[in-house]
Amino acid sequence: MTTSTAAATVRTRVRIPLSFPDGYQVTAEVITFNGLADGAEHLALVLGDPATAATPLVRLHSECLTGDVFGSARCDCGPQLREAVQRIAATGGVLLYLRQEGRGIGLYNKLDAYALQDAGLDTYEANLALGLPEDARDYTAAAQMLNALGIGELNLLTNNPDKAQQLRSLRMSVTRTVPTGVHTTPSNLRYLHAKVQHTHHTIALAPMASLVG
Repeated sequence: MTTSTAAATVRTRVRIPLSFPDGYQVTAEVITFNGLADGAEHLALVLGDPATAATPLVRLHSECLTGDVFGSARCDCGPQLREAVQRIAATGGVLLYLRQEGRGIGLYNKLDAYALQDAGLDTYEANLALGLPEDARDYTAAAQMLNALGIGELNLLTNNPDKAQQLRSLRMSVTRTVPTGVHTTPSNLRYLHAKVQHTHHTIALAPMASLVG
């Protein structure tokens, strides 16, 4: 990760009506960019009116095909995305949808890691067993996107301290972090506990000893 960012520019702005399976609907201004450091097709979704917020609420959401699209219960990504869209729309801000599947290791590698998790490894151990980083994400492009939108100061919607640390190292002013909800299922409890143990996510969970199996 670098400590400064080259300039990116807005490429396209388009309004898209969003509709979620539970019936929630909202319109987002979806923005694409030129000049992003990693060359990926990241998106910004402007929700509500950020200009009316003293400090805009921002979520860095890493793409998760299995959770966001297919509703996989092995992670909490889909519910976090749904929650973030509504909370940001209510206060005004931006959701950055970052093409960083599997914490940056890619979809196929993520599914390979799932197979190792089925054999007993946790999500971070599985990545390492594949010869991959525990978390390969770099938020340089996220800082470029925010700068291109004129956002230098923000409240960050996250349970992950690394996101705030990386943004601050990229000269973004993170006024405060706002925790997301805790979205548990019987299938994702070990995954959530691994987040707490390995990367110190701020998630309140029952002790692992209380889990069955």
